[in-house]
Amino acid sequence: MKDILNREIQEYINANLNTDLHSLLLKKSPFPEVTMQQLVQQIKGKKVALKKFPFLLKDNIIFPPNLNLEQASSQATAEFKAGNLEGKKFLDLTSGFGIDAYFLSQKFEEVTLVEQNTELLEIVKHNWTVLNRNANFINDNLENFLVKNQEKFDLIYLDPARRDEHKNKKFLLEDLSPNLLEIQDQLFNFSNEVLIKLSPLIDISYLISVLNHIVEIQIIAVKNEVKELLVFRKKNQNGENKLITCTNLESDEPSFSFQYHWEKEAVSEYSEPLQYLYIPNNAVLKSGGFNSISEHFNLKKLHPNTHFYTSDDLRTDFPGRILRIEIIESKAVKKGEKYNIISKNHPLTPDEIKKKYKIKDGGEHYLIFTQSLKSKIILRCV
Repeated sequence: MKDILNREIQEYINANLNTDLHSLLLKKSPFPEVTMQQLVQQIKGKKVALKKFPFLLKDNIIFPPNLNLEQASSQATAEFKAGNLEGKKFLDLTSGFGIDAYFLSQKFEEVTLVEQNTELLEIVKHNWTVLNRNANFINDNLENFLVKNQEKFDLIYLDPARRDEHKNKKFLLEDLSPNLLEIQDQLFNFSNEVLIKLSPLIDISYLISVLNHIVEIQIIAVKNEVKELLVFRKKNQNGENKLITCTNLESDEPSFSFQYHWEKEAVSEYSEPLQYLYIPNNAVLKSGGFNSISEHFNLKKLHPNTHFYTSDDLRTDFPGRILRIEIIESKAVKKGEKYNIISKNHPLTPDEIKKKYKIKDGGEHYLIFTQSLKSKIILRCV
């Protein structure tokens, strides 16, 4: 591993950041001490870091295999998760490439990282030395560590593996590694607060039904793509007040929060389209808080199965896209015009709409095909 840090090898890596990697793999390594596969892996790592975790674009940083790069959190989500977390002792039970741990632990005095992959932990240990960060690095699996551990921590963090031995994706908590349902109570022997990162595909109602002591679930999107769910658990807190917070990072949209049990009590009013159309971001849609957002912002829904909202008074603090719209007849759609097409709760897909009306994708305006309580409608932004 250390051979990759030789000055000439690092210069070669930096000089080939824009070279086609497939063509490089067909060549022989110019350095006897490292393979071309190892060189390409470092080039890939730097390219990923450029977009995903730019804080690692420093001299002498070593990057792990592709799977570890893919599974690591982005710098943007890790920094957001760190939020106001602070304390004396922080424990990451599933360290991986250590991106989350690096940011989450910044306001803790003592940091412990547990990772069963020896080579990966050595890479993290080296990188943290380069970054001038200290930690206790423990090469063991989570289960063994919990059996032997005698310490208490202010916060435990874990990001369970979501793939099986065949690299198939898993979502149910009992199928993750570790099995969260088996250890959820055990974790409170070592800390009163537990933070868990989960797949963005997990169902929130299922999650609440099987995992105890949840106080908050954060749904984190980046540029309107939901990246992860974050679950905060606190010992001895198991009431019905579970806060759901929806955040769309790298946008100018505000976060939206509501109590999970409010959704059952909230009631949406309905209306035909008014002056403004509101399209919730994907973090809000993932939350299922369709009535809560209607009630909170005093907006009316178009249809029970169309999560579009409308009003005559502009609400600029809405977490999503806001369009000023008009209802149009189908004959008003002219052949060859350009629109960004949205189809929700409508029988035609965007491709079918383009073909039927002979229109093109693009331009500055939106054309929305949807449904109100009365009928199918076409809306155009103005």
